[in-house]
Amino acid sequence: MVDMTSTLPARAQRVTHPGIVLAVVLVSYFMIVLDNSIVFTGLARIRADLAFTTSGLSWVQNAYALVFGGLLLLAARAGDIVGRRRMFVIGLAIFSVASLLIGLAPTAEWMIASRALQGVGSAILAPTSLALLTANFAEGPARTRAIAAYGSTAGIGASLGLVVGGIVADLTSWRFGFLINVPIGILVAIATLLSVGETARVRGRFDVLGAISSTFGMTALVYGITRTADEGWSDPIALVSLAGGVLVLGVFVLIESRATQPILPLRVLRSRVRGGAFVARMLFAGSIFGYFFFISQYMQAVLGFTPLMAGVAFLPMTVVQFALSLLVPRLTRRIGNAALVTTGLAITFVGMLWLAFVGAHSSYWTAVALPMLLLGAGQGLGFAPLTAAGVAGIEPRDAGAASGAVNVAHQLGGALGVSIMVAIASAAVKGDTVAAIAAETSAGLATGATLLGIAFLVAVTLVLPATRHTR
Repeated sequence: MVDMTSTLPARAQRVTHPGIVLAVVLVSYFMIVLDNSIVFTGLARIRADLAFTTSGLSWVQNAYALVFGGLLLLAARAGDIVGRRRMFVIGLAIFSVASLLIGLAPTAEWMIASRALQGVGSAILAPTSLALLTANFAEGPARTRAIAAYGSTAGIGASLGLVVGGIVADLTSWRFGFLINVPIGILVAIATLLSVGETARVRGRFDVLGAISSTFGMTALVYGITRTADEGWSDPIALVSLAGGVLVLGVFVLIESRATQPILPLRVLRSRVRGGAFVARMLFAGSIFGYFFFISQYMQAVLGFTPLMAGVAFLPMTVVQFALSLLVPRLTRRIGNAALVTTGLAITFVGMLWLAFVGAHSSYWTAVALPMLLLGAGQGLGFAPLTAAGVAGIEPRDAGAASGAVNVAHQLGGALGVSIMVAIASAAVKGDTVAAIAAETSAGLATGATLLGIAFLVAVTLVLPATRHTR
């Protein structure tokens, strides 16, 4: 029999400094998103400094994505069992050490291995940070504000990372963007230990089979997805990996349906609102990841921007996103969370569709900057409510599992979206001329708009009706 009682008294779970709790969670999550974006604008310098081959360079991102996606559910459930604050600090320590190793990397192999280790830290930090919020902020206005800040951090960190990456690559070294994590990580760890109370822990047997099958299934799926970006969708290794990932994940679902204490309780996925939010988030994240991938290269290869100029060119979107994200708690009270999800997705879809008309002779201001404003508005309004929908009505004992599922949807969606957009763009256009790159960007972004359109339909079909029904 599994003992589901807490190992901590109720008062031990009370947060003494909720403002500091929110601050440490946001800073840690910002570091994850920021570093992931810095890589995009720093790749050219990383390649030159460490003598990467073209295929080897892709593993700077792929090694990170493989480990991150593969370990998310395991790390999320570990937080439920051993304590989320404890796992949060462990993840922070691993992420900071890995950042130090990346910043000091003397060879390409060292860089790839360190990025994989950083993925371990991110896999622990991402779900435990969101779980700390849901555990320490009661459902209602306080949690709405906290999750709004959390969701905004993801979008702003991604955009700002491109700006910082461009500045760092041009003015100093790409290494600085990773080394700065070390002192920040130490400060956040100290603040966490001093100001964040430990959450209740669940006793019982660990779901070993569930942990192994989810990790191998996610890893195989992410590997297959990321490999298609380089080798195409006809690559036999990619197809075998994808099929194996789906098969193992099917076994994982079977295991979870029978486990006494599952790593991902299936009741987390049975909610219509949460299920719809997970699917919409995958599609949303995929389109946005792909957008960053294509438009950053378009601005440098077609418009002739330097890495610094390309990074600064994302500021219009960042500013609008930040400004509107501040209004999310107030708008949620007025029109509801689900209405914001659908509105945000609709606006982002229009912006992405507009961007898909870029060409070799397009102007930055009319073809890129203006639709970027719509992307910023859509993300600012929709990202945090989409996160809230993913953990809506969740029981405290399942907060870690739900948070892990949200992050799995985001990570897998990002990898899948980029792969689909790259595969379709590559099939439609061949060559490396300016005209070919512009046409490839247009095809990729049109595919991203399609993903957003599907996400909107999912939200309207699943999230919006279910929310209205529960009012």
